[in-house]
Amino acid sequence: MANALSEIQQAILTGNLDDVAGLPVPESYRGVTVHAEDVEMFEGLPSKDKDPRKSLHLDDVPVPELGPGEALVAVMASAINYNTVWTSIFEPLPTFKFLQRYGRLSPLAKRHDLPYHVVGSDLSGVVLRTGPGVHRWQPGQEVVAHCLNVELEAPDGHNDTMLDSEQRIWGFETNFGGLAEVALVKANQLMPKPAHLTWEEAACPGLVNSTAYRQLVSRNGADMKQGDVVLIWGASGGLGSYATQFALNGGAIPVCVVSSPEKAEICRRMGAELVIDRTAEGYRFWKDENTQDPKEWQRFGAKIRELTGGDDPDIVFEHPGRETFGASVFAARKGGTIVTCASTSGYLHQFDNRYLWMNLKRIIGSHFANYRESWEANRLIARGHIHPTLSRTYGLADTGQAAYDVHRNTHQGKVGVRCLAPEDGLGVRDGELRERHLDRINTFRGV
Repeated sequence: MANALSEIQQAILTGNLDDVAGLPVPESYRGVTVHAEDVEMFEGLPSKDKDPRKSLHLDDVPVPELGPGEALVAVMASAINYNTVWTSIFEPLPTFKFLQRYGRLSPLAKRHDLPYHVVGSDLSGVVLRTGPGVHRWQPGQEVVAHCLNVELEAPDGHNDTMLDSEQRIWGFETNFGGLAEVALVKANQLMPKPAHLTWEEAACPGLVNSTAYRQLVSRNGADMKQGDVVLIWGASGGLGSYATQFALNGGAIPVCVVSSPEKAEICRRMGAELVIDRTAEGYRFWKDENTQDPKEWQRFGAKIRELTGGDDPDIVFEHPGRETFGASVFAARKGGTIVTCASTSGYLHQFDNRYLWMNLKRIIGSHFANYRESWEANRLIARGHIHPTLSRTYGLADTGQAAYDVHRNTHQGKVGVRCLAPEDGLGVRDGELRERHLDRINTFRGV
């Protein structure tokens, strides 16, 4: 590790955060990258056989120039999201196309158009430097970052920043992401680090927590209210585990769909009572590659009503996509809402429109969250109402294996990555709050 980074790391680990502003910024850092020259390396392979361990590299890269409204952050920890998996297997298209398009926007954006892409859309860390025009944040402050990157030069995003014509996901559609020792963010991505969490715990909620908040709680999503029955696919996973917590915290009734008894037990440990183990029940929503089975939708709907005492879901929290979407549209109650993002099992959804139009249901597309939604979601973490779902962590050099685990769905909750943090358990500033919530914080640990 470069001497400058060692000094920064030591100042953070010893709590001498006021010293950070006076320490030199390193000229380079280690970051997890994909290479433009590798984009055809998995040509002809099915998605499941593409191996992130072969495409993700740990490289020394130059620290990017700091622009107006931006910040450099010393990254203590990060986490794996599906967008890093997609980047690593070059699906649905190589992310270099995003970087090239962004690079055409302005001379400053041209920095992102490189033959390597530093990935990662989560971080916890400490502000190193801020660019011109940044007043809210100072070097030495402990932060987490949400992944919304917007320009806000057009009018479109001023009601809802997710609608900005130049909206991008940092570390996926931009360069210099969080799976690295240093990251470049827009300063309006920064939020206070929850003081009762470790670096790795604080890093893991960002993307999925904010996404679940908008999708389920916000008026831009399903606008969940007390008493709503909420069907949650993959309820113990990275996204579903936060949706389950938001439903419970907001007085709704989650119906958690999982794929094993172990995952069912995790949902119960979070406080959910109504759980469907889809593997044990043997649901097969597709007869073959091209034909769905409405009888299985009906059997699934009957199981939901059995658990709820006769109620269909007011809201279906959808993210698997192709495999489950037909069942989701069928299962929602009359006038109900299917709110969808991600499509991890495929983007081309098929459903029977009679169940949508004749029963006045709504499909809402939801993508990440705006700054306000992200801030509110982080505030709930900081106050101990919602908890991280970290199951295990890896060192930065083992990011490929971490992404492989997520790609093969062998993980639970979120998988964390230590960057400048040398070990787990560091960074806690409020031990009293932590102690009150320790069981919930550790719900997913070691699972």
